[in-house]
Amino acid sequence: MKSLKIALLTTSIAFTAACQTTPESTSDNQTTAQIQQEDKRNGQLFEVHKDNRIYTFYDFKLYQDFLKHGHTAYMYTRIGAGPNGETMVFGLTKQDKKKREGIPSVELLDGKLAPAENFYAEMNLHGRTFVFSELEDMKAVRKTGEAAYRHAKIGYGANGETVVFVLNKSNKKKYPESLVTKFDRLNKKS
Repeated sequence: MKSLKIALLTTSIAFTAACQTTPESTSDNQTTAQIQQEDKRNGQLFEVHKDNRIYTFYDFKLYQDFLKHGHTAYMYTRIGAGPNGETMVFGLTKQDKKKREGIPSVELLDGKLAPAENFYAEMNLHGRTFVFSELEDMKAVRKTGEAAYRHAKIGYGANGETVVFVLNKSNKKKYPESLVTKFDRLNKKS
């Protein structure tokens, strides 16, 4: 019951904040292609939780293809390596298909590569899309399935799913404008 009250309060706060937002800042006019190119190595991560597997991508186009088709041509698999015994499946680009080292998504999750300052991630879990600006927040949600601090937009996703912008202690009282803007640009929402 306590978690239900917290969830309702969080949603209420998120709705109130959403109603008070201002339009996108003109100083932040990167195109989707620019965002993808800059963040390809260690600045972005995308996950889909499905059938006791966690599919992980660092390439946005590959992630979008997976969402559309449900599979990817090249992958690197670690059976039982997820936080709750899930199989970790890393989607690979054609250039990565023969590699076992130097794969950004693997290195980020293994702690061998630090996330970029402008880190961005999306996770499809329980019919919702979680959006992150911190890798540690993403790891926590991957393990527990929930975000302690969040700003939720109900029905905001491409298929009408709830989009949860994950916050943390340092930014829990601020509307996540830059995170929402980046999500909108990558997912072509205006």
